[in-house]
Amino acid sequence: MHFYSTNRKVPSVSFKEAVLKGLPDDNGLFMPEAIPQFSFEFLKKLPNLSFQEIAFQSARLIVEDEIEENTLNSIIEDVFNFDVPVKNVHDNIHVLELFHGPTLAFKDFGARFMARTMGYFLKTDGREINILVATSGDTGSAVAQGFLGVDGIKVTLLYPKGKVSKIQEQQLTTIGQNITALEVDGTFDDCQNLVKTAFLDQELNKKLNLSSANSINIARLLPQSFYYTYAFSRVMHKAENVYFCVPSGNFGNLSGGLLAKKMGLPITGFIAASNANDIVPKYLETSVFNPKPSIQTISNAMDVGNPSNFARMLDLYDHDYEKLTQDIRGISFDDNQTREIIEQVFVKYNYLMCPHTAIGYGGLSHYLNKDDAGVFLSTAHPVKFKDIVDPLISVEVEIPLRLQQIIEKKKQAISMKKEFNEFKAFLINTI
Repeated sequence: MHFYSTNRKVPSVSFKEAVLKGLPDDNGLFMPEAIPQFSFEFLKKLPNLSFQEIAFQSARLIVEDEIEENTLNSIIEDVFNFDVPVKNVHDNIHVLELFHGPTLAFKDFGARFMARTMGYFLKTDGREINILVATSGDTGSAVAQGFLGVDGIKVTLLYPKGKVSKIQEQQLTTIGQNITALEVDGTFDDCQNLVKTAFLDQELNKKLNLSSANSINIARLLPQSFYYTYAFSRVMHKAENVYFCVPSGNFGNLSGGLLAKKMGLPITGFIAASNANDIVPKYLETSVFNPKPSIQTISNAMDVGNPSNFARMLDLYDHDYEKLTQDIRGISFDDNQTREIIEQVFVKYNYLMCPHTAIGYGGLSHYLNKDDAGVFLSTAHPVKFKDIVDPLISVEVEIPLRLQQIIEKKKQAISMKKEFNEFKAFLINTI
C-alpha cells in the first residue's frame, strides 16, 4: 500500500515513510492510495470477534507486508490491553467508552499504536526522530505516555496556556525523560501553526529529523477506525440502521469512522457534534468552509478553528459535497447547553459524562429515530474535567489513584510566545 498527499504535489510513499515523516512536504495529509475492503466473511463474523481480533484484521489490510503479521499482532495485543465497553444508556442510545486506557482518554488508541509502530520501524534502520505535537488537551498526554522511554525518539509537546484543564496540564508537564512540554501563549490553532510551519522550514528539516504525532499522522488515524468496527459489531443486531455521533474538534476521530465505512462497514451515517467552534457543522449546512480563530469552551479538546482532518474528509468523498452530506450531519452546542446535558443525563439515567462526551450524546439524541440504533463516543473520563462536572451533580467525582499521583508532581514546562522564530530557535538550540 502506498500513501499520497491530499495536496497531490509530491510522490506517494510507503506506510513506513508516511508514519515516520508524519506530514508530506507539500503540507497535505497522507491517505492510502486505495481503500481496502472488508470481506463478507469478516463482516459476518464480527459479533464473535474480540476488539484485538478486529483491530488486527483491519490493520493488516492497510499495513500489508510492511509489518510481519506476527509482529503486527503482538503490537496490537500490547497496545490495546484495556477494556473498550459499549454500554446502553437508555432506549436505543449506546455509548462507546474510549477512556479506559492509561491517560483516561480516547487518544490512547492512536498514540500507543503509533508509538509502537514508529519504534518498530526505527529499529530496522537506526534513525532518530524528533516528534512535534500540538495539543488542545488529551493528545499530548497520550502521546507522551505512548512514547515515554522509546529509544531514538524525542517528543516536544505544545499546549495553549490557560486553555487546558488542571489535570490535563499535569499529565502534560510532569513526565520528563524524552518528553518536553512547551506552554504557548496562544490558542491550539497557534500551537498547530507552529508545528506545521516547522515541518515546512527547510533549515529545520536539514538539521532535525521531524515527525508528527497529531491526528495528521496516518498511524493515529488508522487505529481510530478499529473501535467503530468493534462498536458496530456489538449493536448491529439491534436495528437495521446504526448511526454514530462523534464529538469533533480536529476531526481525526470522525475521519477514522469514515475510513471504516469506506472499507465496507455498513454504518448508516454519522453526526459531527461540535462546540461553539462550529466550522464543519456550518460547512455541512451551507457548503462553505470558513475557518476562523478558535473560541475557548469547557470542551477544550474541541476548540479548533481550522480542523486539519477536514482535508481527509473531503478526499474520502472525492470533494463531492452532496455525497459527503448524505453520510454526515452536523450540530453544535454552546457551554450552557453542554452543562445542561451533563446534569440531565446524570439525574435521569445515572450516567456521568465529560463535556465532550455530553456533546456527543446531545447530537445523537437530537437526530436519532426511535427505530434506529445509535452510538455516541465517550472520549474522556469525567474526572479529567472535575472542576466543570462536580458543580453540576450531587456527588463529587472520585479521582483515580494514578491521577492523584500526577497532580502532586511538580509542573515542568517552558513558556513560549506564539512567534515561529522563537520556536525555531528553541528547537535548534535544544534538540
